[in-house]
Amino acid sequence: MSFTAEVRDELSRCAPTCEYCNLATLAALTRVCGTLGIAGPGRYRLQVATETGAVARTMIGLTHQILKLKTEFTVRKSVLHRVRNYLIALPDQPDLEKALVLLGILDRSGGLVAGIPHHVVARDCCRLAYIRGSLIAGGFVADPRGDFHLEISVQGEAFAHALADLIGQVGVHARVNRRRSSYAVYIKSAEDIVLLLRQVGAPRSVAEIEDARSVKSVKNEVNRRVNAELANQGRSAGAAQRQIELIDELDRQGLLDGLPEALLSFCALRRAHPDLSLRDLGQICDPPLSKSALYHRVLRLEKLAGEARQKNDETLQ
Repeated sequence: MSFTAEVRDELSRCAPTCEYCNLATLAALTRVCGTLGIAGPGRYRLQVATETGAVARTMIGLTHQILKLKTEFTVRKSVLHRVRNYLIALPDQPDLEKALVLLGILDRSGGLVAGIPHHVVARDCCRLAYIRGSLIAGGFVADPRGDFHLEISVQGEAFAHALADLIGQVGVHARVNRRRSSYAVYIKSAEDIVLLLRQVGAPRSVAEIEDARSVKSVKNEVNRRVNAELANQGRSAGAAQRQIELIDELDRQGLLDGLPEALLSFCALRRAHPDLSLRDLGQICDPPLSKSALYHRVLRLEKLAGEARQKNDETLQ
């Protein structure tokens, strides 16, 4: 089972907070993955097609429980993709038009509603129930072991922005992106995905995401330290090579033997250990010296080499 299917299944088993929460969930289900057919004045047929068993189960259960309407249920199997497709239809019947108004699909004059009617999401818990129903119907949650991504695929730009605004009312920032003939209401932030799923009632899925985040955090920290260590080693190796070149230059100038004992011992130690950093080199000194002490010796060598170069240049002129 994919992670999306796990999330949808968990959400479909959430109990309502108030007596209107199930209506909000059903309204979102029908709006996100339903198709409304109009056969004439006051004659409608609503169909919901889905490949998700949680959607079919929730749709049928809530329709019978809340609307008391007759449903037709068909299971089809795709030969090409080898998956089941569930088709739930509410055929034309006396109370269907009233139900469509109640669900916020039609207004009282029979016109289509573009956004989300206030009466469906008037309470805080009903807002969460509507978002939950939208996730069950058209939600996608990426496997947290990869990139963090949550989106809800919907039809209609006005509805997409209304849903994004509704998600914003519960403290989560969602964006809208056009996808050919549909729109995606999406969230990329792991913190926001966790916050949303926790609020709509998916603690098991949240725990999986948090575990994945912890593993990623450890891996990132290890990689960061390894990269930092490799970078330090690279810098140390480059610095050591430049120090050896500096010592060789002083040797060619005939200045090496006349150096003070402290500088002469550093030159011998550096030549004997060309791969060590200054810090490690200081540890094998007798007595041990700090990195700062050895660096000052390097600076003194650089100054002597610079003076020698300047003197040679003046002689040539």
